Amino acid sequence: MNALYRTMTPLVLITALVAATPARPDMAVAVGQGVTSHSLAPLLKTVTPSVVSIAVRRPITEEERELRKTPSFPGQDGPQAPAAEDNDSHAAGSGVIIDAAEGYIVTAGHVVDRATNIMVVLADGALHPATLVGLDAETDIAVVKVRASGLTAISMGDSDQTQVGDLVLAIGNPFNIGQTVTSGIVSALRRRSFGKLGFEDLIQTDAAINLGSSGGALINLQGQMVGMNAAILNSGDAYSASVGIGFAIPANTVRGIANQLIKYGVASHGGLGVAVTLLRMESDQKPSAAGHSGVLITRVDFGSSAARAGLMVGDLITAFNSLPVRDPVDLQVKTALLRAGEVVELGVVRQGRAFAVLATLDSAWQGPS
Repeated sequence: MNALYRTMTPLVLITALVAATPARPDMAVAVGQGVTSHSLAPLLKTVTPSVVSIAVRRPITEEERELRKTPSFPGQDGPQAPAAEDNDSHAAGSGVIIDAAEGYIVTAGHVVDRATNIMVVLADGALHPATLVGLDAETDIAVVKVRASGLTAISMGDSDQTQVGDLVLAIGNPFNIGQTVTSGIVSALRRRSFGKLGFEDLIQTDAAINLGSSGGALINLQGQMVGMNAAILNSGDAYSASVGIGFAIPANTVRGIANQLIKYGVASHGGLGVAVTLLRMESDQKPSAAGHSGVLITRVDFGSSAARAGLMVGDLITAFNSLPVRDPVDLQVKTALLRAGEVVELGVVRQGRAFAVLATLDSAWQGPS
């Protein structure tokens, strides 16, 4: 049975190795910033200083305690396995510098969740203690902060412009062996329902993502971060390697949530208070909705943001802040990336008449029914 695993490496000995795997020669078929017809090395020289390794200490869980009783704990040889009575565990993941001046680094929430100690290893091997700025479990995004000079922030791309077939590179710290670069393409977009990730609108890639890669960068050939490595799909063994199906959280999601965490320390997810369904041409299409696409409102919660805006069952939501609404989860994603209290403009079609309404978002996670 396939399973989705967040890619964090459990280890006892935290190393600070810095290494990179060579890019596949066939990756240089498109020329972008710093990319030559023979090598991706010039591009990587500008990007890899922005990707860091993260080592954490946290209280041990009962599951980890049971695993430690086995002769071969993942990532260790038998004699190096920690004693079952130890109360702390060590793990390793990755992160990306998003603000060099302030020392802000974004990473996967599960990498630093429950951490009592966080250390950041820069690409040059320098080690710095870090503090947790904020963590959002719904999106699995966290921000930590280091006090260091000479940092290099990554260039954030517009993940909405990412297309299936785009060449991408995944940079991270798999199995805690040190900074590693793998190559591939964007295999699919808007992947969902693969596990316990609370916010699923993921980029799928065949660039190798393994345990420890979580929080690392998925970049395009312009050197822009288009996603944050988050999880892998495999045959059910939590400690098996990548099989070519990895997932990254889109950069636009990372940017929005990270900004909230930096500003407020927490992320607030807006909600409209509606249940919607995809408009299906064969059964739901009505003459009044002809020529329009979007999601059909099937329930409006009493006193909700949608109710206050005057929305009704049977209304078709076609746009959200001038962006098209493609399906129920797309509406959920767009809504939840904004904070409660923000005002949004919705494009609506009712009985053949198109109009716009303003809605003030509620402070609730309102998923589609």
